[in-house]
Amino acid sequence: MSNTVDTATGPAARLARGLAGVGQARHRGLALGLILLTQLLVVIDVSIVTLALPAIQRGLGFSPAGLQWVISAYALAFGGFLLLGGRLADLVGRRRILIAGAGLFTIASLACGLAGSPGMLVAARAAEGLGAAMMAPAAMSLILAIFPEGAERNRALGALGAVGGAGGAIGVLAGGMLTTWLSWRWIFFVNLPVGALIVAAARPLLPESRASLARRRFDVAGAVTVTGGLSLLVYAVVTAASHGWASATTVGLLAGAAALIAGFIVIEARSAAPLLPLAFFRNRTVTAANLAGLLLGGLIFPMFVFLSLYMQQVLGYSAIKAGLAFLVIAGGLIASSGLAQGLVTRVGAKLVLTAGLLGLAVAQVLFARLPVASHFTGDLLPGFVVVAAALGLAFVGDVIASTAGVRPADAGLASGLINTSQQIGGAIGLAVATSVAAARTAALLRAGHPKTAALADGFHDAFILTGALALVAAAAATLIRRIRS
Repeated sequence: MSNTVDTATGPAARLARGLAGVGQARHRGLALGLILLTQLLVVIDVSIVTLALPAIQRGLGFSPAGLQWVISAYALAFGGFLLLGGRLADLVGRRRILIAGAGLFTIASLACGLAGSPGMLVAARAAEGLGAAMMAPAAMSLILAIFPEGAERNRALGALGAVGGAGGAIGVLAGGMLTTWLSWRWIFFVNLPVGALIVAAARPLLPESRASLARRRFDVAGAVTVTGGLSLLVYAVVTAASHGWASATTVGLLAGAAALIAGFIVIEARSAAPLLPLAFFRNRTVTAANLAGLLLGGLIFPMFVFLSLYMQQVLGYSAIKAGLAFLVIAGGLIASSGLAQGLVTRVGAKLVLTAGLLGLAVAQVLFARLPVASHFTGDLLPGFVVVAAALGLAFVGDVIASTAGVRPADAGLASGLINTSQQIGGAIGLAVATSVAAARTAALLRAGHPKTAALADGFHDAFILTGALALVAAAAATLIRRIRS
């Protein structure tokens, strides 16, 4: 019967094929919607706590030094386990890992909302990060499995990039609203219905896919060394502010991370079924995209944090007012991401990514000139508009370049790798920028400068650093091969 329909040329047969195509497109649209919801949940949970930190500190009695672990525990687990989560998705099943990650994330969110002590909240945040490390690469690799390479995949990856970029701004806004109107606990409770929906809808909407490999053996030694090395690296950089970058503790942690990562490379070179085949990096476009992604994360994370602090600590904005200001970036980024999808198809990911990174460099220069007494329209808005336009180009270009020419068997690996690059870059960038800003502010306070002026100058130095990162990232993007899809 199916062969008759496929080869027939009559009106009824053409109508049947047309209806089948519509149904297939509709199913892919629903699948993409669920994948984007998954990505949004993961990204929002990085930034939603930012404006809630003072309320969390008051509610649970965190020390000033301990409060950073509400963010760092999530980043530590997320960044450390992403590569492992991506390869597990390839080997065990991408839908299966996404469902397992969403389930863990939802349970951990409930534990966060119910936390009665700092230790319980930090542990639950780490569990959230582990769930996110399973969800994010599985979601992205499902896009590679569902959509064929070319314009259709570019549109899907462009939408994923838009969600990734806008999610940070949306999370800040949601955190301010929920904390002000309800309680800080609701920034975690809001995850419960979304997580439950993902778990329930994944099986009927998403196809199961796994890598077609002759060897389906799991590289335990590689998994242990790379997860340990990345986790230790993130831990070292997020605690460097308290221990000091030149302290024996920080140097020892960084040396330990370097030793584990070096051991991982040796293991992968000798393994018959490696977690991360080193031949993967022969793809110059993928390698350059991940280097650009590392630097992109290193500038985006501190940019959002320091803009939030500038608006609240220097300008005196409330949490809700600061959150609403970011709507300019969120709305504009969605529009620029839609434009970027078409541009990649026409001119290639290389030019789109490079243009976006150069635009971000311009925005950092604008932010480095923000005065102590500023007006939103005249001072902040120009930089916000540039970020909205540039970030869409950068995220979409980077995501598409990071998967160019990747074999279907390595979809989860490619997804985990670009997510790892951006998260590790973000952790390192935030830690370094925080140290730079804090040192400048402390020096000015000792010299008798007013607090708001000292804070603003410290933020200026941080934005100069992020601007330099944007320029280096743009240089890395020029190594991408000019491929049109």
